[in-house]
Amino acid sequence: MTADPKALQERIRYAFRDPALLERALTHASWLQDNPACPGNNQRLEFLGDSVLQLILTEALFGLYPDGTEGELTKRRAILGRGQFLSRLAREIGLDACLRLGANEEASGGRGRDAALEDAFEAMVGAVNLDGGLEAARRTVLGIYGDLPARLAAGESGANPKGRLQEIVQPVHGNKALSYDVLATEGADHERRYEVAVCLLGRRIGSGRGPSKKVAEEEAARAALAALAADPPSK
Repeated sequence: MTADPKALQERIRYAFRDPALLERALTHASWLQDNPACPGNNQRLEFLGDSVLQLILTEALFGLYPDGTEGELTKRRAILGRGQFLSRLAREIGLDACLRLGANEEASGGRGRDAALEDAFEAMVGAVNLDGGLEAARRTVLGIYGDLPARLAAGESGANPKGRLQEIVQPVHGNKALSYDVLATEGADHERRYEVAVCLLGRRIGSGRGPSKKVAEEEAARAALAALAADPPSK
């Protein structure tokens, strides 16, 4: 069973006039194997959404960094648009729980695969663009991203956000200053979601959500890295 896409629309703050577009964006190719009458999957919308997303990020970064060189802006756009980053955004908004997958893909863990989530996120952007136009897509995308400099700071931390966070905190507060605590566990076994907080000396500095404790902890660490970028730890 997949989650109700109405909740997804609430989270992204966009209500589709044509719900069939969102349904198509959430339809993985494997779904058609079990549902041959389905009109199609999300691959064409992904193609459109990729270009729309790149344009939105390009315009936003161009305005945000007026002195940035072409190389610097390209690097920043690459961070915000790479697959791993998009799959992380997809999990944040609960898109993973809404995917329509074939039975075999579901059983093999397809709901948690970065590639499937990246594709669906781009397809959703394409669907918003078709449904409401470029301005609606821009508002929706930038609303999901939020603070772009903070996202960049977290994205630049690489594939090991927990390790990077420890490197920053340890020289100031020692090895045991950080702790990760599960705040909530939701959903059935096949669509479990965790919310985790990371605390520095007992004070929460970030939180994250994900389909496993590991992913949720990494998201919490990325949020903390973004917060510390603005306010570095001090004794």
